[in-house]
Amino acid sequence: MAVTERKSPQGGGTVTTAVPARLDRLPWSRWHWMVVIGLGTVWILDGLEVTVVGNIAGRLSEQGSGLPISSAQVTGTAAALYVAGACAGALFFGRLTDRFGRKRLFMMTLAVYLGATALTAVSFSSWWFFLFRFLTGFGIGGEYAAINSAIDELIPSKYRGRVDIVINGSFWLGAIGGSLLSIVALNTDLFAANVGWRLTFALGVVLGLVILLVRRNVPESPRWLLIHGREQEAEQLVADIEGQVEAEKGRRLPAATQEMTIHQRESIGFATIARTVFSRYRRRAVLGFSLFIGQAFLYNAITFGFGAILTTFYDVPTSDTGYYFAFIAAGNFLGPLLLGKLFDTVGRRVMISSTYLLSGVLLFGTAWLFDRGALDAVTLTVSWCVVLFFASAGASSAYLTVSEVFPMETRAMAIAFFYAIGTAAGGISGPLVFADLTESGAVGDTVLAFQIGAGLMCAAGLVAAFLAVRAERRSLEEVARPLSAAG
Repeated sequence: MAVTERKSPQGGGTVTTAVPARLDRLPWSRWHWMVVIGLGTVWILDGLEVTVVGNIAGRLSEQGSGLPISSAQVTGTAAALYVAGACAGALFFGRLTDRFGRKRLFMMTLAVYLGATALTAVSFSSWWFFLFRFLTGFGIGGEYAAINSAIDELIPSKYRGRVDIVINGSFWLGAIGGSLLSIVALNTDLFAANVGWRLTFALGVVLGLVILLVRRNVPESPRWLLIHGREQEAEQLVADIEGQVEAEKGRRLPAATQEMTIHQRESIGFATIARTVFSRYRRRAVLGFSLFIGQAFLYNAITFGFGAILTTFYDVPTSDTGYYFAFIAAGNFLGPLLLGKLFDTVGRRVMISSTYLLSGVLLFGTAWLFDRGALDAVTLTVSWCVVLFFASAGASSAYLTVSEVFPMETRAMAIAFFYAIGTAAGGISGPLVFADLTESGAVGDTVLAFQIGAGLMCAAGLVAAFLAVRAERRSLEEVARPLSAAG
């Protein structure tokens, strides 16, 4: 089906097209798996990065590590710089993604990550290590904006919720891998003290290069091409995808009858983006803010001091805390994996509100049992695992929500803004609030940390119950009409 083009009074072309509907009516195919592998696996790298750095902190501070740095500098200064880089990268690349396209930026952000991680592996001084931790975060933050917008615009509406939920939850696969990798790489019987930690970063580079090879085949978003005056490219791209799917399925695809008319434009000003997100879609902005802050503080209430809690209250050896972490990381991944489909069938409002509320209520229950002394190291970890089973699906739905409830022209910038809020809250405000509480050795302080995280999750769940958008199985254009749409 060809596009119909005419001159727009705004100066660009006016196009009537069925391209979005044609993308949404596609059945699941090998082409969609390529998109998921090429774009979605970056969350595994993020989980690997964060976990590895936490686990190698002790080794880096030892004599003979090849780096003059303390453990506190690794878990404090370097971690804060990684978070700051992620926030800055999300905002910087988010704006560029909306302006210059999804593909150009998701290639660029991966290149930044690869280069910064490789240079971290050859660190010879603390300032060098700090600089390239910041730049690694800068690339990862940009990935979140570019990747989430591209995935949502390429995945059919029938599958968009579950795919986005599982992809964001795959962070925890990387966390498991980082925990197990650190055990091997830090074994001085296998690798010298100044070599093993470098190999952990080198593995991240190798995985990133594999992703880069697959990502080269992922196309630009046809939706973005349409709005930016490249409708013939969008038309040809969708026709090629349809040809691949028809060849795989052995049948013709049904015709897409729903069309839309848009006024093309090269770019949209930042003031228009801000006005759209915070004025026209004020309720959705409140929703996004609530979801990101709730999940950020819950994760800090549990995970920031989990090692200190185990060692302080249950005398778990520091060398064994990684096994407990791998267990709760598995619960974090299983939640999105097993619950993801329900976000497309039961619906966004019910699932988002229920996962937030359930995880908050369960954490309140865990705090009560902890306060009574009814838990040991194993049962506390099991309790955390159950809480995070629901919380992880809820946290992933926060990314899904902000990537689909705002107009296409603002999508990447909206993702970047709310990601930066959540990351800053989790990486800066969270540790300031929870560090002393979870490490004080006082039961009441740790209970309070749990209760703060649980309370914010319950509050976000209640906000979602009233404000969540029924976006399941609906096209992105129906959920949030593009600013360029006619009428």
